[in-house]
Amino acid sequence: MQEPPDNDDERRQRDRRQQARRAIDHLPVDVIERIETGPVMITGIVGRLGRRLARQLHRSRAVIGLDRRPFPDRPKDIEHHEIDIRRNKAKDIFRSKRLAALVHLGTMHDPTRTAEEQQTWNVLGFQKLLEYVRLYDVPKLVLLSSASLYGARPDNAQFLGEDAPLLGAGAFSEMRHLVEVDMLAQSFFWKHPKTETVILRPAHILGTVHNAPSNYLRLRVVPTLLGYDPMVQVVHQDDVVRAIQLALRPGVRGIFNIAGPPALPLSRGLRMLGRKSVPLPYPLAKAGIDRLWRAKMTGFPAPELDFIRYVCMADDRRAREQLGYQPQIDLEHTLASVDEGEWG
Repeated sequence: MQEPPDNDDERRQRDRRQQARRAIDHLPVDVIERIETGPVMITGIVGRLGRRLARQLHRSRAVIGLDRRPFPDRPKDIEHHEIDIRRNKAKDIFRSKRLAALVHLGTMHDPTRTAEEQQTWNVLGFQKLLEYVRLYDVPKLVLLSSASLYGARPDNAQFLGEDAPLLGAGAFSEMRHLVEVDMLAQSFFWKHPKTETVILRPAHILGTVHNAPSNYLRLRVVPTLLGYDPMVQVVHQDDVVRAIQLALRPGVRGIFNIAGPPALPLSRGLRMLGRKSVPLPYPLAKAGIDRLWRAKMTGFPAPELDFIRYVCMADDRRAREQLGYQPQIDLEHTLASVDEGEWG
């Protein structure tokens, strides 16, 4: 009797397994073992996302933290170095440890800092890390970038693939240094193929993280723009952690958009959270935020308004098909996560 045809999910899983086997065929056995079992360095480990990733990884392998902030409540088996990534002391850690991977979560997303400080921290700091990865033959590099770098624009396609240009800095100059970091990682990918470079570009991350999307949705009365109700993508912080773990497997390299549950109109998301909204004309909202920004009374710059004005959604098919990524947190829980307390 003829066997019934495989369903789509089974076929995709089989294709992913075959792809993964082909991807590691070229790797020496010792490199595969190093990637799978060696220590992982996490920059920005003290941040909420870094802590969540560290708590997942340290159960099965050594974790080394690199962050200029203290980490007093870290698990005892996590090694933490309270060091500025721009200092030469960071190089000593790379020299003394046979790292399996560097996971770079330590980019600065603080629009209240000066442009010069953000530039030196993000760009010059990342350049130093790339130099150390090259010098000490670290076989895996994972950069957490952002799908916001594509930019929210009126002429965007409904979904943007990984080959779409990074135009976010066009209307939002403060994003320029983040685009530079992403471009540096892309250049490193081509120049140093011995290192498996992975760039993850997640949609708006929600959870206990203190970022613009989560802070916006935490408002009890949420300002919206009159006449605009864009489709938005969100992803739970734990799904992002899961994507990073998948990126750490041997044989994985490339750029991957990371999305969560299906997109929804902004207005529906606010209703699901039980938030009241106040629609404002765009010129009035922009002028008001500009005044607050100049008075240093808000950390929300006016260009962020474009993300509640225009569509900026990422096509995550490559992550689903090649990375084996599937979001696990549904829409209701992803949205509700912004109201959760401190992570534990």
